[in-house]
Amino acid sequence: PDPHMNMPHITVLRAPADEQSGFSLVELMISIVIGLVILAAMVALFVNSSGANRELARANSLVENGRLAIELLESDVVHAGYWGAYMPTFDDQTFGDIPADAPSAVPDPCLAYDTPWTAQHALNLVHVPVNVYDSNAVCAGVVVDQQATTDVLVVRHAELCEAGSGGNCEADIPGNVYFQSTRCATDADRYRFGTEDDTTFDLKQMDCLADTEKRKFISNIYYIRDWAVNAGDGIPTLVRSSFNLDGVVPAHQDAVAMIEGIEGFRVELGIDDRSNAYLGEPTGTPVNYAEAVDWLDPDTRTTPTNRGDGSPDGAFITCTTADPCTVDELMNVTAVKIYVLVRSREPAPGYTDTKVYQVGDSVMGPFNDGFKRHVYVSTLRLPNIAGRRQTP
Repeated sequence: PDPHMNMPHITVLRAPADEQSGFSLVELMISIVIGLVILAAMVALFVNSSGANRELARANSLVENGRLAIELLESDVVHAGYWGAYMPTFDDQTFGDIPADAPSAVPDPCLAYDTPWTAQHALNLVHVPVNVYDSNAVCAGVVVDQQATTDVLVVRHAELCEAGSGGNCEADIPGNVYFQSTRCATDADRYRFGTEDDTTFDLKQMDCLADTEKRKFISNIYYIRDWAVNAGDGIPTLVRSSFNLDGVVPAHQDAVAMIEGIEGFRVELGIDDRSNAYLGEPTGTPVNYAEAVDWLDPDTRTTPTNRGDGSPDGAFITCTTADPCTVDELMNVTAVKIYVLVRSREPAPGYTDTKVYQVGDSVMGPFNDGFKRHVYVSTLRLPNIAGRRQTP
């Protein structure tokens, strides 16, 4: 018999296969819209972030250029009147006779050395270490393409290190102009000024045996040029012309661009032309270098009545073509106030500069353009001049 004949029949039921289906048209459109919204948000975020970064870069550039300009000018101006150990007798309050070395005239700052320089011209250069002009009238061949309503600043001093001593001090170059002062009481000259071709630099140290150091003559002219790299590019730039050897003759060289975006530049001078205030003369008395120093009390020697005291008297002054500073004023400069107007390198989209800026005695603006601007001001004491005039 068949063993399977009496087994019950088993029926296996299978579940129907899952139906295959994709996104519907509505779902697809919703997905695209959501993606576009997210993409638009990301683009807007990127644009805003890029704009903020560009604006931050413009602001940083504006601040950086302004600070650099002020620091550059400060680092040079503060050394005005430094001539090593040399001190003019009109500033030497221990000098008992009538000073004979007061400058006689305002020196031409751009006179080439082969003119030639006279001894009096060299003396005037040494004793008038700072001067300001409001035009290129004096240095027409050196100051070119000057920005309108800006000043020209002249700064003179000796190099801070000995010529050829290494480090940051350049080598002793025959033909350059150098300055040497004496510390020896028996030397006939108090200083020597010139090139090795026409000057013997043999002034002595205090022991009257060894020669004193020889320092390069430094003369820098700062002004604002109305272009940076190419004439007509419209980028106002702080430039500097330095007195140097051009291979043949020592003279002021072509200006070199220092910092771009400097649009305004004014300089004011603080004049120390009165003595210390004292009882009976609350504002002091005028300086008088035609007389020996006159002490209020010869025993204490704390208050000279006809010499300056190192501090500016009255308001700071400006030097203009119509009213140039006199030699009597310039030989008594003990402080300098510098104004710098800086503009951003690029215009800011959607911004219009309608402000006015007080730059010294000048009002600049409104410019009605897209550049952002800021005024920087610095007042400097000239320690090499003011320090000589202070008394205990």
